[in-house]
Amino acid sequence: MTATPTVIKEKSGQTIKQHYPNYKIIVLNDDFNTFKHVIECLVTYIPGMSGDRARELADEIHTQGQALVWVGPQEQAELYHQQLKRAGLTMAPLEKA
Repeated sequence: MTATPTVIKEKSGQTIKQHYPNYKIIVLNDDFNTFKHVIECLVTYIPGMSGDRARELADEIHTQGQALVWVGPQEQAELYHQQLKRAGLTMAPLEKA
């Protein structure tokens, strides 16, 4: 996971730090993607994803109907979400963590 950027607001001479929200990437179960394809996509598009962790997530997607595969800043979340969707995975909409 990466560090979350912050935004600084000035209010009545005081500086208030607020973190930008993180976003969740959730992959949904479907009837057409194989375990192998899901694992390959996760390893390919999610930085730092190991084959073992991708296998665990693929199993969770299959048994629980979905799995949270990554959480982080919005811009990166949008990129990874789009890449996984283009690869054919069934994705939940991005949502704030």
